[in-house]
Amino acid sequence: MYASGKYSSRGPALIPRMKTKHRIYYITLFSVVLLGLIATGMFQFWPHSIESAADWTLDKRSVHDAPLVRLPVSSPIPERGDLSCRMHTCFDVYRCGYNPKNRIKVYIYPLQKFVDELGVPISSTGLSREYNDLLSAISDSDFYTDDVTRACLFIPSIDVLNQNSLRIRETAQALTMLPRWDKGMNHLLFNMLPGGPPDYNTALDVPRDRALLAGGGFSTWTYRQGYDVSIPVYSPLSADVELPERQPGPRHYFILSSQTAIHREYRAELERLKEENGEALLLLDKCSNLSQGVASARKRCYKGQVYDYPQILQESSFCVVLRGARLGQAALSDVLQAGCVPVILADSYILPFSEVLDWKRASVVIPEEKLSEMYTILKSIPHRQVEEMQRQARWFWEAYFSSMKAIGLTTLQIINDRIYPYAARTYEQWNNPPVVKWSSVNSPLFLPLIPPRAPGFTAVVLTYDRVESLFRVITEISKVPSLAKLLVVWNNQNKSPPEESLWPKIGVPLKVVRTKENKLSNRFFPYDEIETEAVLAIDDDIIMLTSDELQFGYEVWREFPDRLVGYPGRLHLWDHEMGKWKYESEWTNEVSMVLTGAAFYHKYFNYLYTYKMPGDIKNWVDAHMNCEDIAMNFLVANITGKAPIKVTPRKKFKCPECTAIDGLSLDQTHMVERSECINKFASVFGTMPLKVVEHRADPVLYKDDFPEKLKSFPNIGSL
Repeated sequence: MYASGKYSSRGPALIPRMKTKHRIYYITLFSVVLLGLIATGMFQFWPHSIESAADWTLDKRSVHDAPLVRLPVSSPIPERGDLSCRMHTCFDVYRCGYNPKNRIKVYIYPLQKFVDELGVPISSTGLSREYNDLLSAISDSDFYTDDVTRACLFIPSIDVLNQNSLRIRETAQALTMLPRWDKGMNHLLFNMLPGGPPDYNTALDVPRDRALLAGGGFSTWTYRQGYDVSIPVYSPLSADVELPERQPGPRHYFILSSQTAIHREYRAELERLKEENGEALLLLDKCSNLSQGVASARKRCYKGQVYDYPQILQESSFCVVLRGARLGQAALSDVLQAGCVPVILADSYILPFSEVLDWKRASVVIPEEKLSEMYTILKSIPHRQVEEMQRQARWFWEAYFSSMKAIGLTTLQIINDRIYPYAARTYEQWNNPPVVKWSSVNSPLFLPLIPPRAPGFTAVVLTYDRVESLFRVITEISKVPSLAKLLVVWNNQNKSPPEESLWPKIGVPLKVVRTKENKLSNRFFPYDEIETEAVLAIDDDIIMLTSDELQFGYEVWREFPDRLVGYPGRLHLWDHEMGKWKYESEWTNEVSMVLTGAAFYHKYFNYLYTYKMPGDIKNWVDAHMNCEDIAMNFLVANITGKAPIKVTPRKKFKCPECTAIDGLSLDQTHMVERSECINKFASVFGTMPLKVVEHRADPVLYKDDFPEKLKSFPNIGSL
């Protein structure tokens, strides 16, 4: 009564009395809102089809909250699995249909708790953390759809990652209970630990009809090539241990073996190798003398000495990965994370994602019978190649092994590439790590097949003090329709460039850059003034090229943006008498280099030449004032694995080294140094990347007797 009295005494001061018509309005509004809430509540709790995912979100996924589904004893069991299945026989690609993004749509079944007639679950562990992470990653991806009618691929919420935790028959029966099962068509199962004692089969033993299997231990006998996907066995240490990336190079140990419980015959062979090679090989095993409370999974021992695992893997150049009871081993993931080159001895093992990954770039695969020759085999690999493999191994882990998300999305991308092959990722996209990351520069390896026409190219002219010849070159280049900008690199620190009024008047921007030192490498510096993707490197004495010849060269480059496209071609030859490489400038049918005195290339290679050139090559070039063009040819060929492209006839380039009286190339030692360059660069690269081809690009009507007005490039001289 007191409270009521207090309220009524204060009420008039706080809440003015409503007029009758306002009171009716608010009462009506309140009634509408209340009815809406009641209707929403009724709809919310109305029974839904089990195929609807509208009331189900992944953050609510819990076995305890999932609806219970009891499996009758008489429930059907799928077929064991059709080994003849391929994408065109056991997968309905028409369900995927066409869509502008060329991306499959994946539906995840709502979580259900399957039990037998006695109420015993089909799995002893329910939903594992790993499988929950996998489904969560897929549901957050662009592949996911909650509309079952739009789905192309179906993923059950039945966790079959680890066969040890499954009841085989009951799990198979649960699969047939899925509304869209249809003998497994367009269904995908993830399994990392297949088989069980005593046989340890290399594929999941659960009967699964025609379902695709992303398996972690396939052999050549159980893997359905082009249908199944071989995935890695996820290592729990990936989430628990952070190994900072280590620079490639020699490590404390040459070979390290860290696996436990390997076959006694393999152990005996490794111990024999240890006796022969001493400290170069570290042979670890499980620890038997750890104090209580220390996690044995994080430790390895050798003669009582305890090492932290997986950190110790970073101390070795090569790490052994042997088959265990199962072919797939989590140790492979640990080794890759450490940037150690895996030495895989597991006959018939289908390496993870081998459909798209080039494992020769990141690992060494040795037949089990040649375990005794392992040390000799690994010693024959050049140091430079080992460093590249270490770098590639670490990148494979980061891109494809590091999390359940990476594993799941990589699997879906592989399946997506099969269904939309015209939009599939290329070999380079799957296997080339992003070596250099510059915000304004794209790698030519990842460009469209033909770069855009509009930007044109930037001509970079390297000069010292040949002003008259320089002005003639500028005048000729300015006639090329696709020229966007002209950049003059003034390499003379003792003399200023001509006054602005003396330069030729051309229709595109002309910029003069003065260098601090007289270096040949200045021509390949990534100047900010270069805004186009295409660069024409040209010397200040190359006055013989016509505008048609330059324009045609640019058109050829547009079709091959990852190549060096140039005019004077050269060749490297092996001198059997001298036992070394030789530089050849005579006319031949073969070329392996184009000289950058007149060549088109992508500006990305300026960055690589300036910042990523191996060894001391750039310093050697600047010190000897020679071979910068050969160095660029080595660099591009090593990255792309492709030969250069020569364009237009040879007639004007028989001896470009001889065009100027005061040219560098008139020195008698010039040609000798060119051969020395090739041998030095091959030694630094650890290989000979140059590719020899018999190829030249000419206009289609170049030799035909047609009126010139019918030819796109009439002003190209004859042989």
